[in-house]
Amino acid sequence: MEEYKLHMKQAIDLALSNVKENKGGPFGAVVVKNGKVIGKGANLVTLNNDPTAHAEIIAIREAAKNTGSFILSDCEIYTSCEPCPMCLGAIYWARIEKLYYAATKDDAQKSDFDDSVIYKELTLPKDQRSIPSLQLMRDDAVKVFEEWNESGNKIPY
Repeated sequence: MEEYKLHMKQAIDLALSNVKENKGGPFGAVVVKNGKVIGKGANLVTLNNDPTAHAEIIAIREAAKNTGSFILSDCEIYTSCEPCPMCLGAIYWARIEKLYYAATKDDAQKSDFDDSVIYKELTLPKDQRSIPSLQLMRDDAVKVFEEWNESGNKIPY
């Protein structure tokens, strides 16, 4: 079996195992560097009562820890399902080189994992979104950015 299929099978197996062990949703992910898995994760949202404990996030966290870097630009991620907006954002922030996915977001929607509302909300002006966004104390917050820009401890990412 080709290497990329073996990695995808690992992600799908993590998802299936997660369902059978009742640890969370039917999602699994592996991060791969130079053909070796350096991070893996399964959805633990309900087990940990953590809405951010998606498989991709957990796999990225483990890969970053194992490499000692928050930049994973020489890595690929294999996910059992097309990532949600949060996970897709994390994949971009980690600078992962390539994303492979198995099931689509439409497949997930059939099992009541519906990301379409988030995708739609992101396209709306802030004043039309279902969660009100109110800006407060901008000047104070901008000063923190100015401090960051002047800091000798600044680590760009």
